[in-house]
Amino acid sequence: MRFRVLACDYDGTLATRGVVASQTLEALRAVADSGRHLVLVTGRTREELLDVFSELELFDAIVIENGAVLLDPVTGNMQPLAHAVSHELVALLHRKGIERVVSGRVICAVWSEHADTVRDAIRELGLDVTAELNRDSVMVLPRGVSKATGLASALRELGEPFSTTVAVGDGENDLSMIETAEIGVAVNDAVPPLRLRADVVLEAANGAGIPTLCAALIGDDLAELLPVAVGRRAG
Repeated sequence: MRFRVLACDYDGTLATRGVVASQTLEALRAVADSGRHLVLVTGRTREELLDVFSELELFDAIVIENGAVLLDPVTGNMQPLAHAVSHELVALLHRKGIERVVSGRVICAVWSEHADTVRDAIRELGLDVTAELNRDSVMVLPRGVSKATGLASALRELGEPFSTTVAVGDGENDLSMIETAEIGVAVNDAVPPLRLRADVVLEAANGAGIPTLCAALIGDDLAELLPVAVGRRAG
């Protein structure tokens, strides 16, 4: 077994409009039954995830808030991996007219139409943070935090390296883990930069492509999806 970990984004990858189809869940269970680890890596906060998904115990590890927090799939306990973004920023964004600001344990997020306002507010406060796009939203993260760093923390807990990991996603914020995993996979409707960097682009969009990926992973360690023996380190 070459690949022992499957790391998945949630929105637009496992889920379509927030909902994971039964066929996708069955495919993930088959991966777990094969002895492999499942890791969920999402930009959602714990509350946002629980609002739409109840099968947390399907996963061996869960990374939320775009890499900033580990969530225990069984207990629901959170382990922050970085200091929280300043509450001053959230207050300033409200004063600048942004009504909806999602605040997690560490990060905050707004709709992408407010990206310039967010960057202006960060400069005003002199914060050492980054603003990262994710399709229709912009997330404010502590500098150095990404899905790749969050996944690295989850892999350490599982005792697995990136070299045994396959990662699949669809958005700009998935690029770091797609590039860091041994094999990066994009769903068919992923953003162009992700499709360009992925080793495999699935034929179907959203969660519809996941059963194919899971079957190939279980069947022959992705050999049928990879035209040559490709690895991120192969150059």
